[in-house]
Amino acid sequence: MNKIYWLICMSLFFIMQLYANDPPPTEVRAVWLTTNYGLDWPRNRTDIEVQKRELIKILDDLKKFNFNTVFFQTRGRGEVLYRSVIEPMSSVVAAPKPGQSAFDPLLFAIEECHKRGIACHAWIVTYPLGGNKHVQGLGQNSVTRKQPSIAMKYKNEWFLDPGNPKTDDYLLSLVAEIVNNYDVDGVHFDYIRYPDDSPKFPDNTMFSKYGKGKNRSDWRRENINRFVAKMYDQVKSVKPWVQVSSSPLGRYRPLNNKHDGWNARETVLQDAGQWMMSGKHDALYPMMYYRNHLFYPFADDWVLNSNNRILVPGLGVYQMDELKWPKEDIVNQIDYTREKKMAGQAYFRTANVLSNLKGILFSINDYYKYPAKLPAMTWLSDTLPDAPHDLTAEKVKGVFQLKWKNETTERASYTIYRSENEDFDIDNAVNIIATGVREPMYELYVEDNDEAYYYFVTTSDAYNNESVICHPAFFYHSETIK
Repeated sequence: MNKIYWLICMSLFFIMQLYANDPPPTEVRAVWLTTNYGLDWPRNRTDIEVQKRELIKILDDLKKFNFNTVFFQTRGRGEVLYRSVIEPMSSVVAAPKPGQSAFDPLLFAIEECHKRGIACHAWIVTYPLGGNKHVQGLGQNSVTRKQPSIAMKYKNEWFLDPGNPKTDDYLLSLVAEIVNNYDVDGVHFDYIRYPDDSPKFPDNTMFSKYGKGKNRSDWRRENINRFVAKMYDQVKSVKPWVQVSSSPLGRYRPLNNKHDGWNARETVLQDAGQWMMSGKHDALYPMMYYRNHLFYPFADDWVLNSNNRILVPGLGVYQMDELKWPKEDIVNQIDYTREKKMAGQAYFRTANVLSNLKGILFSINDYYKYPAKLPAMTWLSDTLPDAPHDLTAEKVKGVFQLKWKNETTERASYTIYRSENEDFDIDNAVNIIATGVREPMYELYVEDNDEAYYYFVTTSDAYNNESVICHPAFFYHSETIK
């Protein structure tokens, strides 16, 4: 059955190629930026300024190719990349030199992402704490030392125990630090699940205390669900616009009454579809690092369990290196996400994309010809913000400059459009110049020629609801024709 399904899907790809030339105006285009072991960043471990330049280069490249979302790995295994009073700073972050301020990578990443119109989500590794050597290296600052009752060793690795309610409190304190103190666009959870081969996980004490006659697998799922619900409600009570998401295993559940191998709900007790259906997640980015019949039907199943919220398959670009996939596997998956009108694509990992592995970046460039807006979270708010006004367009010292006014005191961003006439289509991506602009001003280079355009600006609120267009500004690009 799965093979027949796959053949049908593949037969559609000739038609779906047309979509690459007609990009949607709204689409998530995300990357996971891995800081664990400095895989994506930082390569330098000794100089703060070098680390900053490295990150700026990565974000400049992502902006150039019209990516609009970065999952910045903010918590690894028991250590963090922000200023925390709970856990130690990651060892990959350079220490300050004499007279130099300590580096706050998350703060810097957010500021630099926002300068480029890119959303920055704090990516949090949830339950794993690392091996003995890593934990010992953290010394007294390790949660295994500070709160040993919520940590346990399993297969030479340390984990927080999802079955202990005090684990919820500990993780919620970390989430509160991030959401309260940083202007993140989202919090994104990884490893929000039991470890592999979980039936042997040593949680007998907690199960005896809290299981209350339940099946152990059901109890474990409920442990994860309990934390997810608490976390979601906590985030929304502080900053309701912060997107809550996670990256579950790529296959949600068995299909066609088969085991279907490793899957989220049964293998690691990760009922991610339930999180969406119960309203305790805004988005899912499942790690769909598979191909053919292990990708397409499972992608469809995620859509069925998305509750019309944001569903973005994670595409395993790294598999072109590790498993020698051809580039066409990833390209076909991009086609499929657009054909099925999914919310976008996410790629693991950043370096595999930006290194143009097997030419994948050039292919992505064909799909991402124009900037794209982020989907609105209308289940949180569907009120449209006020449009900007008093838009002006002029050249100032040779630089083309758009300025406008907007009296809102709320968190907002702007999308800029250009058209040859006033009657243009806001849903045609070719008209978009920039998205995610954070200030009421935008500068760009325009050629001195005989072309003339109408420029428009819209406001998007913190939930990505977009206003109507403002009154346009008309501008001749020629210095001699006015």
